[in-house]
Formats: sequence, C-alpha cells, structure tokens
Amino acid sequence: MSKIAVVYWSGTGNTQAMAEAVAAGAQQAGAQVEVREASAFGGEEVKEFDAIAFGCPSMGAEQLEESEFEPMFQSCEPELSGKKIALFGSYGWGDGEWMRNWEQVCRDDGAVLVCDSVICNEAPNEEAQAACMDLGKALV
Repeated sequence: MSKIAVVYWSGTGNTQAMAEAVAAGAQQAGAQVEVREASAFGGEEVKEFDAIAFGCPSMGAEQLEESEFEPMFQSCEPELSGKKIALFGSYGWGDGEWMRNWEQVCRDDGAVLVCDSVICNEAPNEEAQAACMDLGKALV
C-alpha cells in the first residue's frame, strides 16, 4: 500500500477543499493518506512517504505563501530528488505563473511530477474537484 502525504496551506479554504479531494482520490486508489497543513510538515518527513501532493494558492505577485508554506517547502527541497510529487492550488488573479515557476523549481530539484498540476480560480468547481481526485490517484 502506498503511503501518500497531502500537504497544503489555505487562507480561504479553497486550497483545503482541493487537498481533501486529492486525499479522497488517493484513498480511492488504495493508498494510506495523511493530510497535513504546511505548519505540521517538514523536510525530515519526506522520506516517510512514497509520494507527496503539495498544495498552495497563488499569493501576492503570483508566488507561494511566504510565512508558512514556502519555508516548509524549502526544507523539503533537498529531499525531493527522485520523489514522486504533484502540485495543486487556487488563485484569484493572474494566469498561473506561480504554478509554472513552482513546477520548474521542482524539476530543478529532481522531483518526479507524476501528472499535470491542478489550478482553479477561486473555489474548486466540480471539474476542479474531479481533477484533484485524479491527481490523488496518479500519486498512487
């Protein structure tokens, strides 16, 4: 059985809803899933999981949330080489630049992106929820 972590930061609940759908998809595919807020995860835990879904909304000038999520993610980066991961998050403006930049950071770290990242504008609709469930299944 695969052990999957779903690690997220959410300010409005939109990315949390996405995280819950990712977790549901991974569970449907037979994985053991732990859902954690960014403040409850760190680089020392990366090795405990077969794959990790990271979720963070776009903040400011299309960037990751800086006070909790980004420091946590930076602590994980040295452990991401060869690790199966997937990315998701919501946004309220822009065109997804934060996700493209984040994907490139992950590739540069040697992470294996198992599927296309999922982004949605504001709260996830049915299509975004289904895409998040598929993302969770892809991690398994």
